[in-house]
Amino acid sequence: MTDHRSPLPKPESRSRLQTAALVIIAAAVVLFLLVQARFMLTSLAVAIIVFSLTSDAISFISRIKAGPLGIPNWLASLAAVLLISTGLFMLSSLILSQINTVLSTTLTYTERVPAAVADLFAWMGPEVETAIADAMRSVDVSGYLRALAGQAGGLMQGTVLVILFVGFLFAERLWFDVKLTSLMGGDPERAAHAQRVIGTIMHRVNYYLLVKTVVSAITGLMVYGVALIFGLELAVAIGVITFVLNYIPNVGSIVATVLATLVTYVQLGEPGPTLGFFLAVGLIQFVNGNIIDPWLMGRALRLSTFGIIVALAFWGSVWGIAGMFLSVPIMVATMIVCSHVPGLRSVAVLLSREGLPDLDTDRKRPLGPAKIIGEAKLPEAKRKTG
Repeated sequence: MTDHRSPLPKPESRSRLQTAALVIIAAAVVLFLLVQARFMLTSLAVAIIVFSLTSDAISFISRIKAGPLGIPNWLASLAAVLLISTGLFMLSSLILSQINTVLSTTLTYTERVPAAVADLFAWMGPEVETAIADAMRSVDVSGYLRALAGQAGGLMQGTVLVILFVGFLFAERLWFDVKLTSLMGGDPERAAHAQRVIGTIMHRVNYYLLVKTVVSAITGLMVYGVALIFGLELAVAIGVITFVLNYIPNVGSIVATVLATLVTYVQLGEPGPTLGFFLAVGLIQFVNGNIIDPWLMGRALRLSTFGIIVALAFWGSVWGIAGMFLSVPIMVATMIVCSHVPGLRSVAVLLSREGLPDLDTDRKRPLGPAKIIGEAKLPEAKRKTG
């Protein structure tokens, strides 16, 4: 009799299947934890970004000396935490006040929104206009607005958590390099390489945020000026929301333009001025987003546009609006880390714009904000030479 039993899989195949299964399970667990702890993790990510933005400045301030006297590092860190806390509270209060203004005003216009949106499609015929009006009436606009207000209400709680994280990071900053050397098994070369990677990530993220802040502020001011020209009641709120939404790559400017145009049409109720407002704001967004922003950004990011869209969709679905704001910094960090790991270089190639992650300039970059390793070695070298 012949044996019709299928042969057992080879040990190599079984090992690959087990590895693939473990990777899938680990990815599912990580994704679950990212979703469940998104408030804590987004606050931590924002705190790390704020810390990286101010760490170089604090190191510079702590090195300033007036004769024999200098500014202690703890005093510079304490002043930084106080200034950051004040700035974050002021910014959060401004954003919350403008969001509440927009929401409260928009709630009074909710009954006019279906008719206003339907009027925009009147040129397509009365059947289309009626269908769109019925569809808009079926949408619970006030419910969405109240849900958005509830999400915005958590901004102040997140601000408090960010300030706490930043305070702890500044308290630990003196020992980062010592801990990094210990993590690398006491190898100073590996620690220096890891510090270069961290320094490159901080440099590129800081530069991206600086350029984005400048361009977003210019765009918000210009849109505010256009809103004033058209006599809109919510000119300040439209300018602030445009400034905030422009931090979301690609999609944020579109959403800001659509929201501002809809508010304009609901308030004015005339298609002519609304079309003029839309063209003016659209021209501002196009020039600032497609000419000034890339010109200022230069080759600092080198990110794939398609990769940015994918990262925006992924982190937006995992962390919501906060994930959209953090998608580009996370993508920058991922590309730089992968470009320095030989086994993950293919991921960095896919994330980069030209398929050539910039490694040479990264290796020449300074080691980062704190120079504790080098400063700690100076006394030891002097003792040996002495």
